Amino acid sequence: MPHRPIYHKSRGALTNPVSRFASAHAEDFDDGWQTLDLEDIERPPTRLHHDPARRVISRNSSPDVPFDASINPYKGCSHGCIYCFARPTHEYIDHSAGLDFETEIYYKTDAAERFEAELRAPNYRCEPITLGANTDPYQPDEKQLGVTRSLLEVALRYNQPLSIITKGSLIDRDLDLLATLAEHNLVSVMMSLTSLDPAIKRSLEPRAAGPKQRLRSIRALADAGVPVGMLVAPVIPAITDHELEALIDQGAAAGAQTAGYVLLRLPHGIANLFREWLDTHYPQRAAHVMSLIQQMHGGRDYDSSWGTRMRGSGVYAQLIARRFELACRRAGIGARRRIALDSSRFCRPPATGDQGAFDFG
Repeated sequence: MPHRPIYHKSRGALTNPVSRFASAHAEDFDDGWQTLDLEDIERPPTRLHHDPARRVISRNSSPDVPFDASINPYKGCSHGCIYCFARPTHEYIDHSAGLDFETEIYYKTDAAERFEAELRAPNYRCEPITLGANTDPYQPDEKQLGVTRSLLEVALRYNQPLSIITKGSLIDRDLDLLATLAEHNLVSVMMSLTSLDPAIKRSLEPRAAGPKQRLRSIRALADAGVPVGMLVAPVIPAITDHELEALIDQGAAAGAQTAGYVLLRLPHGIANLFREWLDTHYPQRAAHVMSLIQQMHGGRDYDSSWGTRMRGSGVYAQLIARRFELACRRAGIGARRRIALDSSRFCRPPATGDQGAFDFG
C-alpha cells in the first residue's frame, strides 16, 4: 500500500499510513532507479475476514451520544468516507486508518448467535440498542453477508428495540422486517446525509449510496411506517456547510420526522488523511477549510472534550447551530430529538433445554 497520496476511484483515503501503535514505520522514496512508479500501483481490493466474537453488545458512557448499548456487525467500512471518525479503531487490529480501513473488512460471522445468547442471559435488562454507531451496518458487503439482517431477525423474535444509523440504501432490502418491528414501536432509523452534490459525494464517500438514493430510502421507510430521521453528518466548513438548509428541506420532504447534525471530527490520524484529501480535491480552498475547522476546535484540528467535540465552539460553530435550528423549524421537524422506542415488549421465547417457568421480561 502506498504512503504517498494516490487517488483511486471508489476509494476515499489516498494513503495507507502505518498504525500509530506499530513499532516500525516505512516510507516510500525514489532511489533514482525508477523503482518507485506510483502510477502503476493498482487500486487495492476489498478483503473480507471472519471475526468471531464472544459478545456483540458494546456499552458506552459518553454523555455526547444518546444511547448506552450498540452493536457493530462490521469492523472497517468499504463506503470509504474520508472523514469517518471510526478509522482509528482499525489501528487496534494492526491495520492502517487509511486504505486498510476501507479494504480490510471484518464481519462477525456468528453475530446473530452471540446476540441471542446475550438477550437470553438472566441479567440482561432490555434497552434500545443502536446498530451502526461505529461503522455502517448497510455497507456494500452486507448484501452478500447478511449479518445485519440476521440481527434484525433476532430482535424481532425477542421484541428487542433497535435504532439504526446508516447511509446505505441497502436498508430497503429489509423493509419487511423493519415494518414489522415498527408496528410495535421497536425500531427507528437515522439516515445520514452529507451532500446533495453527486460530485462531492464521489470523492468524499465514494462507495456510499448517492444523495437521491438516500432520499428515496427515507421515503420508502416512511411509507412503510418506519420512524425515520436524518443526520446531517458531518458538516464540513466551506465544503458542505452551504447545503445545510437544503439537506434538511429535502430530508423533511422525503419523510424524515427529526434531524440532527455533527460537525466534522478529525481525531488521531484522520486529520492527516483529510488534509491529503483536501490538497488533492480542493487545493485552492484547503487552507481556508482547515482554518475554519480549527476556529471551531480551540485552534486545533480536533478538540475531544465532551460537550464540544461534536458541535464545536466559537462563532462559526454557533452560526451552524443557529442555522440548523431555524432550518428544522421551517421544515417542521424536530431538532436533535431522539425517536422513543418501547422496551416493555421484550420477551425471551422458549428454547430447547429450557425448564420450568419462563422469564418473559
